[in-house]
Amino acid sequence: MQFRTEINVSPATQRLSRTQGIFTIGSCFAEVMGRRLQEAKANALVNPFGTVFNPVSIHKLLRAVLEQDESGLEEGLVQHNGIWYHYDFHSSFSHPEPEALLQMLRHRLRHAQTFLKQSQAVMLTWGTAYIYERQDTGVLVANCHKVPQKAFTKRLLSLEEITADTRKTLELLQRHCPDIQVILTVSPVRHLKDTLPLNSVSKSLLRVAAHLAQEQHPNLTYFPAYELLLDDLRDYRFYADDLLHPTPMAENYIWEKFLQAYADEAFLQFLSRWTEVQRELAHKSFHPDSPAHQKFLQKLLQKLTNLAHEADVQAEIDTVQRQLRMQ
Repeated sequence: MQFRTEINVSPATQRLSRTQGIFTIGSCFAEVMGRRLQEAKANALVNPFGTVFNPVSIHKLLRAVLEQDESGLEEGLVQHNGIWYHYDFHSSFSHPEPEALLQMLRHRLRHAQTFLKQSQAVMLTWGTAYIYERQDTGVLVANCHKVPQKAFTKRLLSLEEITADTRKTLELLQRHCPDIQVILTVSPVRHLKDTLPLNSVSKSLLRVAAHLAQEQHPNLTYFPAYELLLDDLRDYRFYADDLLHPTPMAENYIWEKFLQAYADEAFLQFLSRWTEVQRELAHKSFHPDSPAHQKFLQKLLQKLTNLAHEADVQAEIDTVQRQLRMQ
C-alpha cells in the first residue's frame, strides 16, 4: 500500500555544473537553497541583497543589476532610530551615514552584476504576493525596516501585475544573458502574519504566475519546493517549532530532489565524495590525543588535499592542520 503522494521532479534538460555560477535571489528559502549550494562547494552567489519576499521587489533588484542602474538609489533611503536603511534592501544593509550606505549598495550591485553575467543559472524564489507601499510616494518597498505601520499601505498584488513584471524582467534577462537558465520556485515557508487563509491566497497567486511564466519562457523551469513540503511530505513533523519553516530533514529532502533534477553527473560524483569528507570533518573524538585519532586526521588531510584541485577546501585544510598542531 502507498501512504503518501511522492512528487517525482522532472529532470532538467540543462543540468547545472558545480563550477559555473548560480545566482540566487528572493525569500529566506532562497537563502536555504543557496547555502546548500555553497556547502556543496558550488559556485553560488546567495541573496546578495538579503532576503526579499515579493516578486516585484525581487525583479526590481534583478533589473538594477542587469542594467547597472544606480540612478535614484538615494530616493529609497530612510532613517530610523539614527540608522540609515534602504527600502529596496534587507536591514543588514545599514549605516549611521547615508553616503556610506550608498557606497555599500553600489558595490554590492556591481559585484552582483559581474557574477550574474558569468552565471549559468539564476534561481528566483517568491515568498509572498503581499506588498507594502509608501503612503507618501506610493512606491513599493521590499522592507519596512520597522518604520511605523501607518507609513505604509498593505495590499495584494494582482496576477496581472506579477505576470507583467515577470515578463519584463525575463525579457531583459534574456537580452543581457541569452544562455542563462532560470529556475523559479515558490517558497514553502508560510506567512502567518497574513493569516493562514490569506497566505493560501498569496501562495496561489504566486503559483499561478509561476505556471504562466513556465509556459511562456522556454529557458525557465519551475522547481516544486512548495509542493514537496505541502503535498509530498505533508506532515507537521517536517515543520520547525514555529510551524512555518521546514525542518532540516525537510530541507534535506527538498535539496536531494533538487540535485536529482538539476545537478550534472560531475556535480553528483563530487558531492558523493565531499559528503563523506564532511561527515569526517564533523567527527568529534573522545580521545583527540590518541594515535588512532592522529592517524584519522592525517588521512582526512590527505583526502582534502586530493580535493583541493577541484574545489576551494583551504578553510577545511586549515582546520585539520590546526587540530594536528594542537597535539
